[in-house]
Amino acid sequence: MNPRLVGSLVQKDLSIFFRNRFFAVITVLGIVLYLVIYFVMPKSEDATLTIGLYAPAEIPAFDLLGEEGLEFEGVASEEELRQAVIDGRIIAGISLPADTLGRLLAGERPTINVFFAADTPQETRGAIEAVIQELGYRMTGQSLAIEVSEEVLGPDLAGTSLPPRNRLRPLLAALLIMVETMGLATLISEELERRTIQALLVTPATASDVFTAKGVAGISLAFGQAALFMAIVGGLNQKPLVVLTALFLGAMLVIAAGFIIGAVAKDMLSVLAWSLPVIIIFVIPSIGIAFPGRVTRWVEIFPTYYFMDTLHRASNFGAGWGDVWQNLLILFGFDLVLIWLGVVVLRRRTR
Repeated sequence: MNPRLVGSLVQKDLSIFFRNRFFAVITVLGIVLYLVIYFVMPKSEDATLTIGLYAPAEIPAFDLLGEEGLEFEGVASEEELRQAVIDGRIIAGISLPADTLGRLLAGERPTINVFFAADTPQETRGAIEAVIQELGYRMTGQSLAIEVSEEVLGPDLAGTSLPPRNRLRPLLAALLIMVETMGLATLISEELERRTIQALLVTPATASDVFTAKGVAGISLAFGQAALFMAIVGGLNQKPLVVLTALFLGAMLVIAAGFIIGAVAKDMLSVLAWSLPVIIIFVIPSIGIAFPGRVTRWVEIFPTYYFMDTLHRASNFGAGWGDVWQNLLILFGFDLVLIWLGVVVLRRRTR
């Protein structure tokens, strides 16, 4: 591989990319639009707490606890209560034993199980314990000692409130990266149809030079935009190296997909037809982060899950290398497989 030739080919690809007015405009407007979306989102999380309750016996006093900023949701079983917490539909769940009222009236100290969401702040946990104490008081008319058994469901990311716009931040960064799939795929498709790539291979440039140059050009655009966006919105304030590594591996992933799409597409319309389903599939895992409870663990079959999960945990909760190394390793493995597949398909088209 000739580094000088690769550099020249990268400059050529970037020049062709920005000569395409459509992609030149959406590249600039994409960053501006996502920045506007981010900064108009609320700076703080919703103050309303939704708490689930499982109570085999009727608890009349429970209905009296509804106040501003506090909502209750009854469930049919403790397993349903746990799942609601894991899915993010409620911030915490209270499970009352069937004999709670009788034991309270007898002066005993019943154990009440409380399930917390992984990102529940400590002050919120304290408030929920106070709710339980108030519930016991209203059930018996006197202040009683209640033993609370806490259980955190999912990875413990508690300690920090998460504003809606910070939860949305990984999704916006991912969209910036994934749009470049169409740009690179269009570039490759056009050069294949015009036989530009075949002509380059007659020169001293090898297939490795040409493919490397396109990969570098695509990754530079995708990674550069996402890194700039994350820097502006504060996504690099915590664990910047982890965040940047995740962005780089995510850029490699979508550019590999761009190689495959560009090799099978015939023109820009067919690139669009192939790209949109791929982008939708790749974005699905981020929905579970931006809107908790909308998707379940089946999204782990998508490689972008490991990208989004790493980006979310590192930028929002300060997760370090020891917390996300498995995600990064799996993501890197997907990168290698897709890059190999993309190069194989491109080689067949250039013969």
